[in-house]
Amino acid sequence: MAMVGQSSFRRILLLRILLLSIPILFLGMAFTFRKARSSLLQTARENLEQSAVRKAEAIHNSINALQTSLAIASKTAPLQLGEPEEASIFLTQLQKQLPTNVHCLQLRDLASQQMVASTCGNRVFDPINTTEWAKQRQASELNRDHTLTVNTLNRPDLANSNSQLNLLLSMPVYDTAEALRYSLTAQTTIQQVESSAAWLLQGSTIVIDPNGRFLAHPQQGQVGLNVAQGDNSDRFQDILNNVRRDDTDSRHLFNLAGEQAEWIAGFSPMKVPITSKQSQTWAVLAVTPADSALEGLSDITQILLILTVGLLAAHLLAMLYMARDLALPIEQLGKYALRIHKRDPLERAPKNFRIRELNHLAAILDNMVGRLEERAKELESAWQDADAANQLKSQFLANTSHELRTPLNAIIGSIRLVKDGCCDSREEEVEFLEQADKAAIHLLKIINDLLDIQRIEEKKLPLVIETIDLRQILKDVVDLQAVSVQQRGLALNFIQPAEPILVRVDPGRLKQVLLNIIYNAIKFTDQGSITIQTRFESIPQDLPARSATPSSNGNGHQPDPSEIEDWVVITIQDTGIGIDLTQQHKLFRPFVMVDGSTTRKFEGTGLGLAISRNLVEMMGGQISLHSAGLDQGTTVKVTLPLLNLLPDPELPAGAESVAESRAESAKA
Repeated sequence: MAMVGQSSFRRILLLRILLLSIPILFLGMAFTFRKARSSLLQTARENLEQSAVRKAEAIHNSINALQTSLAIASKTAPLQLGEPEEASIFLTQLQKQLPTNVHCLQLRDLASQQMVASTCGNRVFDPINTTEWAKQRQASELNRDHTLTVNTLNRPDLANSNSQLNLLLSMPVYDTAEALRYSLTAQTTIQQVESSAAWLLQGSTIVIDPNGRFLAHPQQGQVGLNVAQGDNSDRFQDILNNVRRDDTDSRHLFNLAGEQAEWIAGFSPMKVPITSKQSQTWAVLAVTPADSALEGLSDITQILLILTVGLLAAHLLAMLYMARDLALPIEQLGKYALRIHKRDPLERAPKNFRIRELNHLAAILDNMVGRLEERAKELESAWQDADAANQLKSQFLANTSHELRTPLNAIIGSIRLVKDGCCDSREEEVEFLEQADKAAIHLLKIINDLLDIQRIEEKKLPLVIETIDLRQILKDVVDLQAVSVQQRGLALNFIQPAEPILVRVDPGRLKQVLLNIIYNAIKFTDQGSITIQTRFESIPQDLPARSATPSSNGNGHQPDPSEIEDWVVITIQDTGIGIDLTQQHKLFRPFVMVDGSTTRKFEGTGLGLAISRNLVEMMGGQISLHSAGLDQGTTVKVTLPLLNLLPDPELPAGAESVAESRAESAKA
């Protein structure tokens, strides 16, 4: 069950990917939009700059063409004669033939300042400066002059006209005697071709003279005003400075048409001859609103929005598909992990994913579950063993207290009887003292067994390895147990080997092992016999493990059993009560007895066989027990390695030859 505040892997993965990718997508869109806008503005600036150059050329060409036409007309007879009617007819015809849009032609007598002929009635032009003409009185002089002025007062009323440039162009007219007599003045409007289509970027025309006065402007009310009177004075002044250097460029203007909008202006210089000896540099601007320059940006924005929405939808679908592919295997593994304790033992973790790492994870999970199951079984078995050990411990404590109390009570009882003078004779006192002595020896044996098993478990039991003749050990053991065998009414079968059996062992510990085994055989046999035999084997059936505890004197290195070729096997066989087959594997464990109750028939602590096994293995040998079943007797085998046949200075004379003969008989 999911906890509060937690989310699924699929949701987290999808959200994280979207949180990372969507901002990148929108940043890409913003960058593309910004790049497109800057590209459109750059294109507009370049186009308007070229448009300003073309406008300047067009205005210059129009002025030159009108000047040429008026110069030719000034040499015609109707104008030189000064006849009003003829001059008026000529001017009317000439007005139609001139290359520019001329609104009025006037022929004026310079001497009387009277109008001779006009195509616009009694309308009077602005005064014309004829100072230079006065210096040139004869037509024969080479430099015929003309005068070009900008007409800002008598502007024609043209509806819906944008950026019109009104000019007055005057040309001197000489009479037939080649004397300066008249002036021919033409009022013309040079209007640029301007398209309403924003995407053409031709721009409206602005013309500024060197003094900063607007000669042409999209807003007619601005004509005649100075650039210093507007909001863009510093920008217009910068344009004039660049024009004086004959530079062409572009600038951004603001609030040009009386509204809060951005305009783009391309500018170009234009040389205009005012007189034959004087010229001015005008600034010709091609201006258009920035919105017109960015007209295509709306389409680009729309395309970007469509692409962004499409990419976002495709990205979302791809993320859903990818999140499903990544999350589904993990979800399957998670469900498998949740139902591990309820699953079929044969069920395995889901595999065959398309992701190698997840397949590897599934295999690891399977392996881990298998190991956990094995570990659980081991723990269960260990718990059972621990429980059994705990029971054995309880039984051992009860048995030990009973075993300690029994001889101790016998000792106390016997001593008190002697002390209190309850004995009738000296022989009876000796008998009680002998019983106390036997009980004390038995008590000492129990205590020694407890100390030995403790030192064995702590690996602190010392061994003193010596080269001995096994026959002597066997003889001593048999002699010590002969009386007990006779008291039990049993037969003891033992044949002393004729030749020495040389082994390297701890004599005291080996004697302790054999006494313990024979003692058990006597204790558990009510009738029959006990047989002790020795024989030789080349390779025993079960090789003993290498001893983990070396002797205390440092000279008792135990050889690897696989390197030993000759072994001696001591067999102690009885006809006693035998052991159940199901109980035999427990007998070499500490504190274990077939009958561990305090009311059992046979005494003991259950440490004898455990101590015997550890001692034999520490001396490089092996001990085993076998019984066919209850009431079928028991056989205990002690296997020890024979001494190496290499010469040893410690061996008695003739022992080496005896060992060699024993080895040959064992191989035979």
